[in-house]
Amino acid sequence: MNSAQSIGQFLGWCTVLNLGVLILAALALVVAGKPIKRLHARLFQLSEDDLSRAYFQYLAQYKIAILVFNLIPYLALRIVG
Repeated sequence: MNSAQSIGQFLGWCTVLNLGVLILAALALVVAGKPIKRLHARLFQLSEDDLSRAYFQYLAQYKIAILVFNLIPYLALRIVG
C-alpha cells in the first residue's frame, strides 16, 4: 500500500469518526437539551438563548471543519488516485 492510499484511508476514517461525534453531539442536544442548557447556564452564567445560539454555531463550525479538513481532502485523493 502506498502512502497516498494510507492517507486516503486515514482521512476516510477521520471523516467517519468526526461525523459520528457530530451526530452524537446533535442527538445529545435534541434528546437532553434542557438539562444540558440548565447546567451550562449555571456554569457559565449565560442565558438559554445564548446557549442555543452557541450550540448551533458549534455544530455548524464543526461540520464545516469536517468538510474542509477530512472529507474534501479524502475525495481529492480518491479522484487523483
